[in-house]
Amino acid sequence: MTTTKFQTKEYFRWLCSQVQIPDNGRTYYGMLEIMYQKEFVWIVGNDDNRIEDGRDLRKFYLTSLNIEDHRDYESMHSDPVSFLEVLIALSTRMAFMVDGDPKEWAWKFIENLRLHRMSDQLTQKKADKIHDILDTVIWRTYQPDGWGGFFPLTLPIEDQTKIEIWYQMAAYIEENRASYGL
Repeated sequence: MTTTKFQTKEYFRWLCSQVQIPDNGRTYYGMLEIMYQKEFVWIVGNDDNRIEDGRDLRKFYLTSLNIEDHRDYESMHSDPVSFLEVLIALSTRMAFMVDGDPKEWAWKFIENLRLHRMSDQLTQKKADKIHDILDTVIWRTYQPDGWGGFFPLTLPIEDQTKIEIWYQMAAYIEENRASYGL
């Protein structure tokens, strides 16, 4: 991904603040930066809505700063959306649907992806693993039960690699309703 208006240090810091990092003495900025630099593309119908959710996140950010410069809004719609933006936008949707803190849901998704093991200092091996995990999600090469993706299931009704992320989230909510007190 090339550097864009929405690849600034300030925006990245703000995105990082939208993730509840556990208080375990570790940092995760290297992993989050790779997620921020990775463009999220959609290959299953209606997953373009997740891209739009990422753009809505940008609008929220600009509005929170009282930025009304039309050039920023043009960039908001033309710049590629990052994996990190999609993850945070999903966490916001999840919190709306089932309550809870979007920041905590963001970290839960990171755990579901097994990225919580990728604390700083990143070695080349860790960075390569992060890229592999992100590519697995983007290109839908995770398991049909959703393991390796945002929403792993124990008893899936459908192949999760073939349905849009929104319906994966709905299945995850339904399956975990009791576990999360939903």
